Amino acid sequence: MNPVTSAFLYDAVRTPFGRYGGALAGVRPDDLAAGVLRAVVARHPDLDPARIDEVVLGNANGAGEDNRNVARMAVLLAGLPVSLPASSINRLCGSSLDAAMIGSRVIETGDAHLVLTGGVESMSRAPWVLPKPEKGYPVGNATLSSTTLGWRLVNPAMPAEWTVSLGEANEQLQQRYAVSRERQDAFAVRSHQLADAAWTAGFYDGHVLPVAGVDLARDEGIRPGSTVEKLAGLTPAFRPDGTITAGNASPLNDGASAVLLGSEEAAGLLGAEPLARVAGRGAHALEPQLFGFAPVEAAHRALARAGIGWSDVSAVELNEAFAVQSLACVDAWGIDPDIVNARGGAIAIGHPLGASGGRILGTLAARLRADGQRWGVAAICIGVGQALAVVLENTGPTAGSAP
Repeated sequence: MNPVTSAFLYDAVRTPFGRYGGALAGVRPDDLAAGVLRAVVARHPDLDPARIDEVVLGNANGAGEDNRNVARMAVLLAGLPVSLPASSINRLCGSSLDAAMIGSRVIETGDAHLVLTGGVESMSRAPWVLPKPEKGYPVGNATLSSTTLGWRLVNPAMPAEWTVSLGEANEQLQQRYAVSRERQDAFAVRSHQLADAAWTAGFYDGHVLPVAGVDLARDEGIRPGSTVEKLAGLTPAFRPDGTITAGNASPLNDGASAVLLGSEEAAGLLGAEPLARVAGRGAHALEPQLFGFAPVEAAHRALARAGIGWSDVSAVELNEAFAVQSLACVDAWGIDPDIVNARGGAIAIGHPLGASGGRILGTLAARLRADGQRWGVAAICIGVGQALAVVLENTGPTAGSAP
């Protein structure tokens, strides 16, 4: 039996995230994924790509050009060795964080030294689907369903309260936890301001890489001029008297992310030291319509497995699916809101479903290293009532550590 070892994060890159129908809409998802795989390998010239044990990518769609196993497609398109096995993981919004969790477990068991993880989504290019008729010449009309986001072709046995739209689910969450429209709008403005400031300060330089043939230098959805007053004028999107608008929820996006994980011995293969250690993982599930609150318990479980508490945590990357669910989670954790998404979040940066988990994990590692902080949490809510969380420990110098 292989002894249990530790898994480390050695590198993370992503594309800029494009708006729905925007700059990346002309790029296939398999090409987006191939680009980040190729790029992260190229950043380590000492690495023989044949030494990578496995590729695991997250993808929430798979119904179109993703071609069911986009990870294997991306490996081949990236020019990596054909001997490199690859699998695609679908846990909806949490897919690429799940991929990293799977990769870290494989390393900890000793079954692998290097696992390349990440994820991709082109929400712009998600196809419409038509149910296959039960007989050759059906009578009546059929309806196309979009695969971009949310429920489709729902099993009639599902209780109606479970299958409400994502927006309606979060309006219900708003009622339950009394998160005001004003707080949501202020949270959204903060996301845009912090993302713009981080880009301006160069935080994302070298971490976000351009897409070949596309003129997109940074995340396309950031609005530096966003204000609470402007957002207050937007019409509620899901209820006439609701609080959720296009301004305080994440948009539809395109993009890809890659996270390179390895054992301690992998440092010799890469010619590089790790950025962080994967210290704890957590998953949780509850009623589907309450999915936005699921990160609360997922993070608690990850912290327990890391052997630390919230008082030890200096940085949190919480995917901002909606401002209301993000605020509900932060309130439940009882943490300082200033440590959450300090370089902007998904409301500004974007949320291409299969890529977002890799984005928040890579950003967390970069934040810990840049700010000299030891412990951080990455957490993400997932449609149909799930959430995932990962605790990272900075392996570099931290504030208060011996020189």
